[in-house]
Amino acid sequence: MTRKTLPSALLALAVLCGCGGAAKTAATPAPGTAAKDKKHRLEAAKADCMKQKGFKYVPYVYPERKGTEEGRRREAGDYQAMRKYREKYGFGVFAMHVYPKEMRNPQVKPDNPGEVDPNWKIQSSLSKAQNQAYRKAMEACEITTANQLFGLKLRPGTSYFQEAGEASNRAVRTTVNSDPELVELATAMATCLKGRGYAIADTTPAAMERRGWTEFAAQEDKLGRAQMDDVPDVAPPPKEDEVPMIHSPTLTPEQARPYLTKEIKAALDDLECGKDFYPAYLPKEAAIRGRVNEQYGI
Repeated sequence: MTRKTLPSALLALAVLCGCGGAAKTAATPAPGTAAKDKKHRLEAAKADCMKQKGFKYVPYVYPERKGTEEGRRREAGDYQAMRKYREKYGFGVFAMHVYPKEMRNPQVKPDNPGEVDPNWKIQSSLSKAQNQAYRKAMEACEITTANQLFGLKLRPGTSYFQEAGEASNRAVRTTVNSDPELVELATAMATCLKGRGYAIADTTPAAMERRGWTEFAAQEDKLGRAQMDDVPDVAPPPKEDEVPMIHSPTLTPEQARPYLTKEIKAALDDLECGKDFYPAYLPKEAAIRGRVNEQYGI
């Protein structure tokens, strides 16, 4: 049985923004007026481009959720705030299935109609062949309009959100992995985790920050692939800076709970070993991603 997934461009957006739980990025500062304007301009231009290609697309920008003081503390690496979050949500992977509305799982209709992207309905109503044509047209429009509006030089035939995500990951990796303070703290964190029985293949700062989420997202992807007939059972080896495309499974909260329980334990161990690392790392990564996201109008 083939199960539908989210449209690829929407999945890529979820990956890049961390919305929908497709992937985890470090906290990114809320966009200012200029960044919000870029998002709306891109969406309007994309809709015009799609119309010219014979497709319907509704300009849509996710509403920004008001931040909280505890959220800001967590994003800054505050130990108590991070612990409170991880005690319930782990790394934020399987919590998407245990608390779908709370975590804004894209597979579940939110209570607020304003948080429903109307383009999901449009794409989900298309046949497989129509969907492929729609996605191809949308990716071409995204590249064209982003280059025109923001002065970028993205290559035709590529994915705009994948390109933006890879640029963000590359900027983070090349910056933080050469930071002496972060390298020292990441090494100490890795040593601590190895002492608790965790296998650590890459001890660079960028890898240490994302290792926990990556491990459990791979488990989620494996479950998703097992439910689908139109994707390989085994994910291809990841490329450097690549934005992962997670094939999210259909799980009830009861089915997902055992996975989340294991994830919570791992997330708390990760935090205990990284309590000195995260306050130094997270603000730096957030600043880097914020600059790249603004450049790309994300």
